[in-house]
Amino acid sequence: MKTFQQLQEKLTSIPATTAWYLADLGEAKGKQELFTKQSPQKLKVLKEHALIESAVSSNRIEGIEINQSRVATVIFGNSLLQDRDEEEIRGYRDALKLIHENSNNLPLTEKTIKELHYLTRAKLG
Repeated sequence: MKTFQQLQEKLTSIPATTAWYLADLGEAKGKQELFTKQSPQKLKVLKEHALIESAVSSNRIEGIEINQSRVATVIFGNSLLQDRDEEEIRGYRDALKLIHENSNNLPLTEKTIKELHYLTRAKLG
């Protein structure tokens, strides 16, 4: 509690610019929540597109390529994979899924990093 008292003593006013930024952030959050409620289908499509682009682009940096006709099947399906590149892309998908589903409760620990590494390496460690 002493920290809050010290903060209050030092912070006599918030600069106008900062106040405007905070107001803008609040407004943007409200718009985001409204969009989420009013357009869940559009949001779902945007998330899927972002997942595809992220998985393909991030793996391309590593020299991993995938046939464009197989992208949706590999990322969204559970079909048999044809090669190691597809395994890596599916592993990346699994790692992103873990992050997105547990973002509020996922600790930044050695165990978490090892688990993400395990997933991104197509569960080969």
